[in-house]
Amino acid sequence: MVSFERDTIVTAGRAAEVIGLAAIIGGNLFARAGMHPALREVSDPAERGKVVNAAWRRYGTIESLSLAALITGWASSRLGEADCRSLSERQRRLGMAKDAAVAAVALTGVAAAIQGIRFSGMEPEGAVPLEDGSKAGSSASLGESRAKQRLNLLGAVNLASALTLAGVNAALGQAKATEDAGRRRCRCCLR
Repeated sequence: MVSFERDTIVTAGRAAEVIGLAAIIGGNLFARAGMHPALREVSDPAERGKVVNAAWRRYGTIESLSLAALITGWASSRLGEADCRSLSERQRRLGMAKDAAVAAVALTGVAAAIQGIRFSGMEPEGAVPLEDGSKAGSSASLGESRAKQRLNLLGAVNLASALTLAGVNAALGQAKATEDAGRRRCRCCLR
């Protein structure tokens, strides 16, 4: 019974991790490829700032919940791997890479959220003048332009960290599948 309960918790955690990571990557990609360029269609630079900051404020709740799900899922999967003796050397190395990637996603995600809140607060209602969702407008102050650059950098590093984590997760899954298949072949040969 304890094994079933632990497996259920680990499975739920892994699902939360995958969903959280998907929302983090999806939100980041949507902003960069969809929303930010589309804001060029808004004629007033201050209005662009209001729109982009309002959208990120709303999505910030999803990002926060996604980050919490990612960390919770990671922690539960680490619980499932509590006995490191059951892991191969390759899986242990990938596990350490995953730990680093989760930490990078978490740290850059929190830093980007803090910077985003700070940036949004630089003008009433978040109306920092923008050329598009990614670049400060010509009428933005030097401080606003630099804050937007820092925010863009943090967002890019967060996206790169999240994509790295997705790659490490894929490598871990493949390592387990390959090693499990090898063990099944060995058992068949012994019969």
